[in-house]
Amino acid sequence: MTDRYARQIVLPQVGIAGQARLAAARVLVVGAGGLGCPVLQYLAGAGIGRIVVVDHDRVEQSNLHRQPLYTMADIGSLKALAARAALLRFNPTIEVAAVAERLTPANVERLVADADVVVDAADSLAATYILSDACQQIGRPLVSASAVGLSGYVGAFCAGAPSYRAVFPEMPAQAANCASAGVLGSTVAILGSVQAQFVLQLILAIAPTPLGRLVTFEAGRLAFGGFSFDDAPEPAGIVARYIAPAAVTGADFVVDLRGLDEAPVSPFDGARRLTVDTIDTLLADGQPPTGRIVLCCRSGLRAWQAARRLADGGLTDLALVALGDGPA
Repeated sequence: MTDRYARQIVLPQVGIAGQARLAAARVLVVGAGGLGCPVLQYLAGAGIGRIVVVDHDRVEQSNLHRQPLYTMADIGSLKALAARAALLRFNPTIEVAAVAERLTPANVERLVADADVVVDAADSLAATYILSDACQQIGRPLVSASAVGLSGYVGAFCAGAPSYRAVFPEMPAQAANCASAGVLGSTVAILGSVQAQFVLQLILAIAPTPLGRLVTFEAGRLAFGGFSFDDAPEPAGIVARYIAPAAVTGADFVVDLRGLDEAPVSPFDGARRLTVDTIDTLLADGQPPTGRIVLCCRSGLRAWQAARRLADGGLTDLALVALGDGPA
């Protein structure tokens, strides 16, 4: 056991006591893709005692150039299960739990509450906001990252530092992803490794704390940057929060923002079909909907954009649902 961790135990910032802290730590990693793979590998290598991997996706051949936890033999397997098997082959002395589920507002509190540090390695803005809200409420540090193309960032939020919402109160008008914009495997590996560094510094209490700091990397300029956001104020009011599909009730006015070609059947009976561009018809109606308006789309981005337009028009009882690629 000592031989496995000898090269980090010799560090004055770690030592025997620090290694014991790592062994006692519980880390939740949401996403076992391009960012999640290096995070998981380095946390397992460092001897984190319990790692919980949350991912509902399956391994595809297009993943392999940037997700070295997996092999050709893993194609078609659930990532959470394949990642667990790979990590235990790598370090059988730790505990790894696989949760092959989509992260939603229905399961986030349970998952976050059981962790000492939460890692957001999901390729989903909705998941990031869901995690930040839960971490802010429960008091857990959130290490979040994003990587697209040749650049990205890593930041540490909540647990006494400002939340992700404090730094990014508004969603972008559009969001690129690896499928649409591409990504270089080495770029995402660098940012995932920085995430792992943040996690280890938090657990080992290595100064300076990553909390309240954001690090950027631009491979096109071969440059790191970043800033401190310790003084970022929490938003005075949140336009709308994400809820689980199961939290939608018959009393809600549901708007499905997906096109019929994208989703011929909505999971919500009686859902009205609109787009972000036509959502203003709810404001133009002589009698706007009463009660809560629930806005749904695949990723949650269009739902946020529609909510912003309705809020600007005076409708404030709003909720968002990110349906993902499945039927619900």
